[in-house]
Amino acid sequence: MNPFAARTGTPRKGLGSVAHNLGWLLAGRGVTAVLSLFYLAIVTRTLGVTDFGRFSIIVGASQVLVALVGFQTWQIIVRYGTAHRSAGDLDRLGRLFRACTALDATSAVVGVGVAATILSLWGEMLGIGPTLWRATFIFTIIQLLSLRSTPLGILRLNDNFSLAALADSATPVVRLVGAGLVALIHPTLQGFLVAWMAAELLTATAYWLMVARTGNLRLMRRHGHGLRAVVTDNPGIVQFAVSTNANATFTLSSKQFPLLLVGGVAGTTAAGEFRLAVQLAQAMTKLSQLLARAAFPEIVRSIDAGGLRKVGRFLVRSVSVATLVAALVFGLLLLGGQHVLALVGGSEFTNAYSSLLWLTAAGCIDLCTVGFEPVLMAANRAGSAFFVRLAATGTMFAAAFLLSPSMGANGIAAGVLIASVVTAVLLALMLGLAIRRDRLRTEGAVA
Repeated sequence: MNPFAARTGTPRKGLGSVAHNLGWLLAGRGVTAVLSLFYLAIVTRTLGVTDFGRFSIIVGASQVLVALVGFQTWQIIVRYGTAHRSAGDLDRLGRLFRACTALDATSAVVGVGVAATILSLWGEMLGIGPTLWRATFIFTIIQLLSLRSTPLGILRLNDNFSLAALADSATPVVRLVGAGLVALIHPTLQGFLVAWMAAELLTATAYWLMVARTGNLRLMRRHGHGLRAVVTDNPGIVQFAVSTNANATFTLSSKQFPLLLVGGVAGTTAAGEFRLAVQLAQAMTKLSQLLARAAFPEIVRSIDAGGLRKVGRFLVRSVSVATLVAALVFGLLLLGGQHVLALVGGSEFTNAYSSLLWLTAAGCIDLCTVGFEPVLMAANRAGSAFFVRLAATGTMFAAAFLLSPSMGANGIAAGVLIASVVTAVLLALMLGLAIRRDRLRTEGAVA
C-alpha cells in the first residue's frame, strides 16, 4: 500500500484544511469529553474527595515525569516530513520515521531512571509520600512505554486525522469500561490505576495499528535504514527537537504542577477538589490544543510556500473566532459551574468553584492566542517559544507561592491565570518581531 495515497481527492488548503482536520479532532475529543464525565463521576463518587486527590496526584506526577523526558516527535515529523512527502522521497521519510521511533524508545528508557531519581529525592515535596511512591513509579513506567507521539505525527503528516481520532478514542472507552468494572469488583485506588494503565497501553497499540493500516509501517521497514543520515537530511533537526522538548516540558508540566502544589500545600482533599476543577477547565485548554494541532500541518505548508506573512490572515481569523468561543464558554461556566461540579463529583466538590473560574479564565486566554505558538514552531523559532514558556512557568510558581498562603488552592489557580496572561503577551511580542524580521528580509532580497 502506498502511504502517500492516504490523502484522496483534491487536497484541501488553508482554513479548509484546518477545518477538516479540526472536525476529526473534535469528533474524537467530543467522544472523550462525554465519556470522561461518566468515568470521572464513577471515580470521584467511588473514591471520595480525599482518595480521588491521591489518585490525581499519582496521575499528575507521572505525567510531569513523562513530560520531562518525552520528545514532541509528532512536531518533528510534521515539520521535516512535509518536504520529503511533497518530493516523494521515501528514503528520507522512512529514516525520519524510524529515527523518531528510536527517540521515543530511548526517552522511555531514560525516563525510568529519571522517574526513580526524582521520586526518591523530591517525592515528599511533590506531595508523594511513601504510600504513593510505588504506585506512581509503576504508573509512570506504563506511560513511558505507551508514548505515541511518533505514530500521531505520521498520521497527521498524511492528514489521517480520522484514524488518529479513532485510535485516540480508545482511551476514554477503556477508562469508562475499566472504571465501571473496578467500581463493581474492586473499588480501590489501585484498581482505578490499573484501568488507567490499560487505557494507555491499548491506545498506543491502536495508534500503531492505524500506522500499519496506512502502509507507513512498511515504509519504515523498507526505507528507514541509515539513521545517521537523518541529521544531514533535515538541517536543524537536533536544535528543533531539543527546543520542542524543552518547550513541551514546560508547557505540559505547568499543567500538572499546580495540582502537585495544591497537594503539597493544602493536602489530598484539596487536591481532589482542585483536580476536578482542572478536569472541567481543561475542556477549554483541550480545545486550544486541538486548534493548534489541526492548524500546524497547514501552517508549515504556508510558511514553506511564502514565509510568515502568509499566515497573517489565518491568525486574525483564529483570534476572532477563539475569542467568541472563549467568552461563551466562560459565561456558561460562570452561571452553571457549581452545578456541573456537584453533578460530576458530588456536593463535596463544589468548594472548587472559585478555582474552576480562575482556571477557566486561563484556558480562555490560551484559546484566544492559540495560533501564535504553532506559527513560531513552524517557522523554526522554537527557541523563542521556549523562552516564553520558561518565563511563564517562573511567573506561575512565583505567583502561586505568593498567593497560596492567603488564598490556598485559589491562589495557585490565580497563578495559572497570571502565567497565561504572561504567555499571551510574550508570544504576541515574539510573533510580531518574527514577522517584522521576515518582512525586512524579503524586502531586502527583492531590492
